Formats: sequence, C-alpha cells, structure tokens
Amino acid sequence: MEENGKTRESLVFAVNGERFELSTIDPSTTLLEFLRTQTRYKSAKLGCGEGGCGACVVLLSKYDSVHEQVEDLTVSSCLTPLCSVNGCSITTSEGIGNSKDGFHPVHKRFAGFHASQCGFCTPGFCTSFFGALVNAEKSNRPEPPSGFSKLTVFEAEKAIAGNLCRCTGYRPIADACKSFSAEVDMEDLGLNSFWRKGESREVKISRLPSYNQDHKICTFPEFLKKENKCSVLLGSEKHCWYSPGNLEELQSILEMSKDNGTGMKLVVSNTGTGYYKDTEIYEKYIDLRDDFLPKDEVVLKSIADHMEKIASGFIRNTASIGGNLVMAQRHSFPSDIATILLAANSVVDLMTGSRFERITLDEFFDRPPMDSESVLLRIKIPSWESSKILSSECKSKLLFETYRAAPRPLGNALPYMNAAFLAEVSPCKVSGGIIIDNCRLTFGAYGTKHAIRARKVEEFLVGKLLSISVLYEAVTQLKATVVPEDGTSSSAYRSSLASGFLFEFFRPLTDSSAEKLKGQFNGLFSKSSDMKRKHEQFHYGNYPSLLSSGKQVIQSSTDYFPVGEPISKSGAAIQASGEAVYVDDIPSPTNCLHGTFIYSTKPLARVKKISFKQKSQAYDVTAVLSSKDIPKGGENIGSKTIFGTEPLFADGITRCAGERLAFVIADTQKHADMVANSAVIDYDMENLESPILSVEEAVKRSSLFEVPPTWYPKQVGDIEKGLAEANHKILSAEIKLGSQYYFYMETQSALAMPDEENSVVVYLSSQCPEYAHSTVAACLGIPEHNVRIITRRVGGGFGGKYTRSNAVAAACALAAQKLHRPVRIYLNRKTDMIMAGGRHPMKITYSVGFKSNGKITALQLEILINAGIYEDISAIMPNTIVSAFKKYDWGVLSFDVKVCKTNHSSKSAMRAPGEVQGSFIAEAVMEHVASILSMEVDSVRNINLHTYESLSLFYEGSEGELLEYTLPSIWNKIAISASFIHRTEMVKAFNRINIWKKRGISRVPIVHEVPLRPTSGKVKQMAAYALSAIQCDDIGDLLDKVRVVQCDTLSLVQGGETSGSTTSESSCEAVRLCCNILVERLTLLKENLQGQLGSLKWETLILQAYSQAVHLSASSLFVPDSTDSHYLNYGTAVSEVEVNLLTGETTILQVDIIYDCGQSLNPAMDLGQIEGAFVQGIGFFMLEEYPTNSDGLVVAEGTWTYKIPSIDTIPKQFNVEILNSGHHQKRVLSSKASGEPPLLLAVSIHCAAREAIREARKQLLSWSTLDGPESTFQLDVPAIMPVVKELCGLDIVERYLEWKLGKKQASVVC
Repeated sequence: MEENGKTRESLVFAVNGERFELSTIDPSTTLLEFLRTQTRYKSAKLGCGEGGCGACVVLLSKYDSVHEQVEDLTVSSCLTPLCSVNGCSITTSEGIGNSKDGFHPVHKRFAGFHASQCGFCTPGFCTSFFGALVNAEKSNRPEPPSGFSKLTVFEAEKAIAGNLCRCTGYRPIADACKSFSAEVDMEDLGLNSFWRKGESREVKISRLPSYNQDHKICTFPEFLKKENKCSVLLGSEKHCWYSPGNLEELQSILEMSKDNGTGMKLVVSNTGTGYYKDTEIYEKYIDLRDDFLPKDEVVLKSIADHMEKIASGFIRNTASIGGNLVMAQRHSFPSDIATILLAANSVVDLMTGSRFERITLDEFFDRPPMDSESVLLRIKIPSWESSKILSSECKSKLLFETYRAAPRPLGNALPYMNAAFLAEVSPCKVSGGIIIDNCRLTFGAYGTKHAIRARKVEEFLVGKLLSISVLYEAVTQLKATVVPEDGTSSSAYRSSLASGFLFEFFRPLTDSSAEKLKGQFNGLFSKSSDMKRKHEQFHYGNYPSLLSSGKQVIQSSTDYFPVGEPISKSGAAIQASGEAVYVDDIPSPTNCLHGTFIYSTKPLARVKKISFKQKSQAYDVTAVLSSKDIPKGGENIGSKTIFGTEPLFADGITRCAGERLAFVIADTQKHADMVANSAVIDYDMENLESPILSVEEAVKRSSLFEVPPTWYPKQVGDIEKGLAEANHKILSAEIKLGSQYYFYMETQSALAMPDEENSVVVYLSSQCPEYAHSTVAACLGIPEHNVRIITRRVGGGFGGKYTRSNAVAAACALAAQKLHRPVRIYLNRKTDMIMAGGRHPMKITYSVGFKSNGKITALQLEILINAGIYEDISAIMPNTIVSAFKKYDWGVLSFDVKVCKTNHSSKSAMRAPGEVQGSFIAEAVMEHVASILSMEVDSVRNINLHTYESLSLFYEGSEGELLEYTLPSIWNKIAISASFIHRTEMVKAFNRINIWKKRGISRVPIVHEVPLRPTSGKVKQMAAYALSAIQCDDIGDLLDKVRVVQCDTLSLVQGGETSGSTTSESSCEAVRLCCNILVERLTLLKENLQGQLGSLKWETLILQAYSQAVHLSASSLFVPDSTDSHYLNYGTAVSEVEVNLLTGETTILQVDIIYDCGQSLNPAMDLGQIEGAFVQGIGFFMLEEYPTNSDGLVVAEGTWTYKIPSIDTIPKQFNVEILNSGHHQKRVLSSKASGEPPLLLAVSIHCAAREAIREARKQLLSWSTLDGPESTFQLDVPAIMPVVKELCGLDIVERYLEWKLGKKQASVVC
C-alpha cells in the first residue's frame, strides 16, 4: 500500500530483547498502553498519566550507526508514543532481572534495604536507577572497587529524584541506590538484611549482593542494528504517523494535510500531553523528533543548571525546548525556558508553508497563538562571553542568573514565579562602586500570559551607580510591572517573589565598602570571591541538595525467632522486578470491556440528561449504565458500612460535585475515559434549596449526622471550675484544617467476571474485601455466597481503599452481570482525585485557661467536621479527634463535636483519621499559650505532660500499668540523643547572624490510643515462629516453607480490614492461634514417629500426617479481651527546619524520632511504617493542598497541582530509634502498632516552621518603630510557601531597604 509515493512501513522495535513488528497501529497508542495490553511485561505502571510519578519509567535505547554507540535514556512510557520507538529497544524492570533468570543486584538491594512496601512504584525506581548505572558505566571514570559502580552518591540520589513513593518515606530507597557508589560511607547506610550493626566495612561490602561488569545488560540487541531506520509512514485505516526526514518532506505533509482539511498534530516527544491532555484522536501525527534541523551549540551554563530543575530526568531525556516554547506561546504554559531564553535575548526561526522568518522571542510571544501549519525550527541564543573582558577600557563583566520558586525543588512542579536576569556591569572609577551598563530582567509564570521583560525597570537601572537607594527604587517600580492577572492564586506572594529575586541579584553589588566592591568585581567569577559566594548562597540555579543521611537504632529480639528479626518483606524482590501482580496487571479475559465513571460537577441539581459530544461516536461504546440499570431485587448501593450506605449512582438528583452519575463501558480504558470526558450533563436547579457548602451553614440548617453514644467520647472534669482556676484566658480562638488526598500510587481498580449460577468474581484493590463483598451482593440482589472478592495486593491504600473501593467493585460487577462479559476499571488520576473524598476538613473554636507558669487548667472546644454528603465512617471522628488531643493534661476538658452533612463529596478514613487533626489542635493551643506568656513553647509542653495519674483520668481503661507509661522517659531521652538543648542554642545563634534565612526547632510528644478488633490473618513470620514449636530435625528456615497468598472472601469469610494500625499484631495473633492448633494435632504424631525413626524431617512428618488423616488446615479469629481492647502508644520527635524568607520555602534539616514499639514483631517493617507515616504527615502539614471550587468540585487534578513529599523535600538528616519497652503481657508477643501513630509526630515540622517564622517577624519589627504581633499568629495547614512568606512579610525586601536607608541617613546626620 502506498500513500504520497511512500511505502507504508512496519514499526520494528524490541522489548527486553524480544522483537516486535507491527504493521497496523493506532498512532495515539502510548508505549505504556502497548506494554500493558499487548505484552507480558507489566512492571511499567500507570500512576498518573502525566509523567509526574515515575511509575511508568522504562529504559529506551537508540543505536547511532555512525559512531557505533548505543544511547540509553530513561523515559516516561505513559507519554511516549509507540510509533516514536521505531528502531529502538525498550528495557523494563523485568528485563533487568527476574525470578526466572535471576534478580539484578538493583532488585536484591531494594529488597534487602527494605525499600519496597506496597511495591507499586518500585519497578519505576529500579528502572530509573538502572538507567543511571548504565550511563555511568560508559563514562571514562576510573574503574571502581569490586562490587561498586562508577556512580557518585549524588548521582545515585539524583537518578530517582523524579520518582514518587507514598509508602517508604524514601530514605531506604536512597540507601539502596547509594550502596552502589564507591564513595558511600557504609555507616551512613540504614537498616538492611545484609549485615549487622558494628561489622567492618569489608564484611558489609562482601555481604551486599555483588555488582560487577558481569551484570551488564544488553540494552540494544544485535538484530535491531540491522533494521532499516529510514523515514516511515505508519498507522491504521483512519490514522497515520509520519516521520519526515527533511524540511521538504515536512512541508509536503503539512501542505497535504491543509488541502485535505484533516485533524493533524505535530509531535516532538509528546511530553506536552502530560499537561495538556489529548481530548481526541487525530487523523495525522507528524513526528519532528529527528535532528534534521540546524542547531546552535552555544548554551549558557546558568541555563543548563536551571534546566536540571525543570521536570524530571525521564521527561527531559525526550522533551523539546521548542515544544515547550510553543506551549507557552499557544497555551500560555508557565514555562521556565521561555523566561530564561527571553533574558538571553534569544531569537527563533519559524516556517509557515514555504515562508521562513526569524523573529525575537518578544515578538514570538506577542503574536497570536501558532496554528498547526507553523513550525518552530530553531532557537538562537547569542554567544555571551561571560568570563572575558568585553571592553579593555571599561572592563565590563557579565552577570547571568536564573531563579525559580516552586512547591518542589525538582520535578514537574509549576513555579509560582521564575525569573532570569542578565546584566553588564563595570566599576566606577570615581566612587569605586558598580555601574549597570546594560540589563535584561525577565519574569514569568506569575499569572501572566507569557514571560515579560521589566523594561521600565531596565531603563531606570541602565547607567545608574548601584546603591541601596537605587535598588529600592527599582524594587518599587517593579511592583507596578509584575502584576498577576485577576484570578491568579497567591497573587501578592508572586509579586513579592519578583522583588526578592531582583534584590538577591543586585544585593551583592551594593556593599558600601569601595574596597570590598573592587575585590568582588575583580574576582566576579572566581570561586574564591566574596561576591560569588554571596550569589551562590541564594543562587536558585544550583541543584537542590538531596537526602543527606539517616541513622536507625533498633533493638531486635530473639525471644520469638524469627518474629522480632528485621526480615525483608515477603515478595519484595518480585515487586522490584515488576513481577508482582496487581489488579490491573491481571491479563484481560476474552471479550473484556473497560469502564469509567461520569461524575457530577454540581453540588445539588437535578440531572435531566446525559449526552455526548459528536466526536465520541468514533469510539466503541458498549453501554452507559446508571441507577435505572440496577437489577430487580438489587439496591442502588455503592458502599456499605456499620453507619450507613452510599448510593452507587445519583438517582435523579446529584447531591455533591464528584458524585457518580453513570458508568461508561467501552472496548478500551482509553476510549471509556474519552467518552466520559465528552459527556454533556444537562442540570436543572429550579425549586431546589441552595447547597450546603460550609460547616457553618450545616449547623445553621441543622444538617448533622448523628453520632451513636458508644462512639462519642467522655468529657473530663468541670469546665467552669477549670476556667475559674486560670490566671489567663484565651477565648474563642479559631483554627481551620483542610483535607488531604490519599495519593495511593495505584488508583482504584477492579476486574469483575460473571460466573456460573448467577455469581460474580471480582478482583479488587481493597483494604476491606469483606465490605466490598456485601456491597456487591446487595447491589446485584444476589446471595452473598454468590459473590467472591479476591485481593492479592494493594498498591497503596491509607484508608482510601477501605470503603471508597466498594463502588468500583459494584459498578464493574453490575456491568459484568448485565452484559455477560468481563468488565474492568482503572480510574484515571483526575477522576480518582475528584471522587475520593479524602481526609475530613474541620473548623475548631477553642477557649483555654492557664496559669502564669504555663500550666493549663481547662480547655473547651467546639469542633465542626465536614463529613460530606454521606456518612461513611465519619461517626468515629469525634472519638479519634478527642483521643489525640488528650495527649496533654488539660486539667479539665470539655468539647462539643458536630459531624456536619454538607454537599461535598463524602469524606472517609485516611491514615490516622481524626488523630492527626487532634494532635495539631493540641499543639496549636500550646503554641498560643506560650506566645501569650512569652514563654518557650517547649516549657509549656513539658509542664503539661501527663503524670500517670492524669493519664489514667484522661485515658481511663487504656492507660495500662505504670511501667508501660514510657512517654516521660523518651521525652527526656530524645532531648539527649537529639542534642535538643544544644541545638536550640545553635538555632538562636544562627538566627542572630542570618538575615534571609531563619531556623526553628521543636520537640513534640504523642499519645495514641490503639483499639484492637477481631481479626483473621496471614503473616509469614508468625507462621514460621509458631510452627517451629514442632522442632523437627533439619527443619531449616521455616520462612522458606511459608507462602502468603491472596485474600479471598470465599475462604477468609471474616477477613476484616487493614486499618487502625492493628493489622500486623491482630493478624499475627490469629495466625499464631491457627498454628497452635496445628502444632497440637501434629505433636503426638511427631513424638511417635521420632520414637520409631529416631530422626524426623518436616516433609516426612507432613506426609505421614496426611496418610493418617490428620487435619492439616486450621482457621481462627482473634477476638481481643473486652477488658483490654485498647492500649496507648507513645513517641516523640525533634524537628529542625530552615525557612527562606525571600521565597517562603521550608527546608527540613533534621528529624529525630523515638517511638515505643513495645517489642517489635519486625523492626524493619516498623521502621518503614514510622518513616513512611511521618513523611506522609509532612505532606499534610506542609505541602498537600486539596482545594475545591465554589461548587465543591476538587480542582487539584494530578501531579502537576497536588504535591506529595518527594526525595528532595524530606528531612536531610532522618534519625529514628525504635524503643523496645520490654514485655507487655497483654499485647500480642509484647508488640505495639506502628502504622498510624508516627504520622502525628510530623506536626513537629509545622511547629518548627512556626518558630522560624516567629524569628522572622521579630526581625521585621526590629527594622521599624512600629509595634506588631510578632509572636501571636496563625500558621495554616498546609504551611505552603505563600503562607509562610506572607507571615514572614511580603514586603520584607522593601522594609529591609527602608531600614538600611534610614540607618544610612541617620549616620550622615550624626
């Protein structure tokens, strides 16, 4: 077949050495889509579909036949078009190593360093790091010692900087990667399963899984080198992919498309679709990725440095600078590149048809948006000679710096503002100062259509002798230039960044000492110069520092061996290689369909009609189900808890934005998503009440959920009496707390298959298959024994798959039953975020009475909880909130907690539900009391810690024995181990001598009440321990004989749920009880056989037991004693942070944690839980905004706008000690839970930031004669950069310059 004189070609490429040749292709197909649906390789996962999480990373290898070299690049396969890999080789994590051919040392070290928990993100991390290993080995660096690679420690960490993990807290992942570097300090590597503490470096190295040249993977097979890589024409009947080989071919294709009037898309790596999603499939795709156009090799170092912070490595590897500029010009994308190149006075070459032109970047941005017929050919950056004298007479020098303020230092974080400044400066012979000969000042991404030049400021500065007064005037003029458009978020903050950036660029040149200026100028680009040092202190182009180090202290126990040992997670190696099977990895059965939800965008409205845009008719839509399709005898039910139900679909009236309206079913997930996106919903709000969108309105209209009396906590003491004892009072202070999204790496997913006798089997990612089981049965109107829910593993849950997964199970089961075909769903990230609900927002009003020494006598609270439209599990919230803030002795505690029903999406349990908010409330009160009394807040905390007597009063029935109350001892212990007092003085000293950075340090306790519940379970370590009581000969390691399999409601009928921190211990006890039954049955037989045979092997015993009809299976349900169903956990944390007063960025310098685990069942698992929970808490308190619009619809839609912690935002020094507090007879093998309580300790970061801000406010007041409240202020949650900067002073630069001018004038007068 021919088209336009060119033969239609086949697409040839390799995956893990396997050859693939495709002749018919939909050009819109991504590499990830192909891998997951057309191959057996499932390690590349769909996490976000935006290139923002790294779950889909693969290694792409190209062969350069001219130089006979292979180029290896990590790429985001969710954005990479399949057609673009012609002639390339793809390596996934399975191709690096696997269980059949042997795991690669990368996989083994990830498993051994406990760097995998849920495991969903692990293959992406392994592949990202493997790409760095491959490229490092190609370098001409000296050969490293045996067992190590050529990577540096910095490169090892940098390799994974773009990957996200929600479980581990990153520290063990970084350790696994750093272990490959020869320069690593082995003492700096954390807990692992390879060596014991105290062993020599040589022993440690010998025990690491060996890495050497033998582990070189052939990333590009020989057979591909022989393939013809000429320009190709690929496609299907309706769609084509063109790869023109030169400009003439490109012009011809563009002209042909223009004549035909066909839909066309120019593709340059396709990374832009990570932000601007394709809403349709085009007829023609034209690939411009080949380097057939002229290039300019001149690149300024500052530009290169800044590029390192834009997106992630696996995006930059294929991204296009030209494509980025076109997005900025066409869509007003907040581009860093546009701002930088504008400052560098760049020009661009354009082609429209047969016409070519060269224009400046200013002119390019001022034009109307480019159409698809125009092509940006080339970007020309002038050759600036930055290190040479431009004029022998004036001795001018050139300065060029770039700046950026963004929610994350690295990765796909849109900046609040970026800037780039170029200036030619020369010394003034008369005054010794510095004159600005020329300058270009550009600003972008601050709420404007495109980057701009501050021309008036430039004109003002040119020819000026730089001074404080000149800089002050420039900053003043700049405020009138950099003005965000209406509707821009944090507009005042963004404007303030401009002043800060300009100030930092010119500040080093305004020193009043002529001699110092002269020295600075002469050594302007010398590493030893003072000016260079000052520039680098605030140089935003420098690559941000990553994780520094961490220390872990554990006390393992052999009392219940192998329980108590830090053993690697079962299945960690196959998680790393990508062989672990998640729901979406299960191959689609024959005739399988795919579904997704259509959701409401209105909070309260009648749904009159759902229609679809014309373009959706091109997709194979099988059905659209709604409440009308619920079968006879079934219920419109999507979730079911002990407190109530939630409908699967809105029935006529939608009651919240994000509510499910219908379920679209199509032939592929992509088509289902596109159809759902094209839905047009006709709403009618006539004669309906206005929606309730605030807790205040809910109270006003008595829209409240009833809390059962058994779930409502008890008051403590007489509030009137307690307030009467106080010397001071704070009355009716308010706090507001927002929500948080789960951001599990695996979104909600299910696969339902109809079975015989009107039954259904559902594979589900769920924390509570039992609830899903009853929900599906009720929805379909079938007996529960006709439903089977299977959960093998969950790619992250954190409470989000406790009740919220039930609806996807019910929808898929409903569709499967109705259509008699398998139906599956994998929610896209945007839909998942909109429908998830998340953590409960709330409003708190408190009054507190206290004495002059800081001792609190009474606390009274009114708490209004936003539960959303359906109850879910919200009735537990009053109890969990109150339980957490009872961690201090309040003297008297009174509260009124209301659970408000609003027209928001239903909120649900999220890791430490209610407890994390309660802990924050307690610390906010402590901070407020300390500020009123002008006391150190640590002293106020200390005086209000519980005695055992007050603990018994506030936690009646849960307090345990006196010896179990370990909080006072670990409170004092951490003061010593973390050098708290000494570091507090060091922080004060730092703050005295640093103007633009302030530090804060905080020590915080937690008391966490843990409820036990009936549980069954499957735990490998416990099974090995309990069965070891049989004591056969040569029994070996029983761990190797135990395998944990999937949770199946057919066999595990009372499986319960994984929540509330107690899964490990309760499941362990259930397993122990089962094993005890088996041991009892086998013991008599064992003794008889040993008497006959002398020695007895395990296998022989089991074979004989089977032949003698000994029952070899057992089941048990652990039911805690009603008198001992609650206990208390304790922990403390010391956190130190540094705040940049010009940007509001908070850097976490060090965190020290001591956590009481009782007697740890597995220190490695507990350590992972502690670190992971703490880092998730950092997200809640410092980073994660989950906002809604005026209708209550979530507007954070993915990785671009929702920022979970990343490796560049966690503590630089992360020290954790697991306290073995001895035997607790009433606990399961003396253990205590660790899954949720450590999250509460992250409030220490927020408290430390508050201390740093307090110092900034004191400094600000010292620059003026005005009085102000430097100590009493409210720091919002999350304390994101705009919030912090506003409290530090949006006008801090102006205030400082005014103060300096005032001092100068005063000295002149004197």
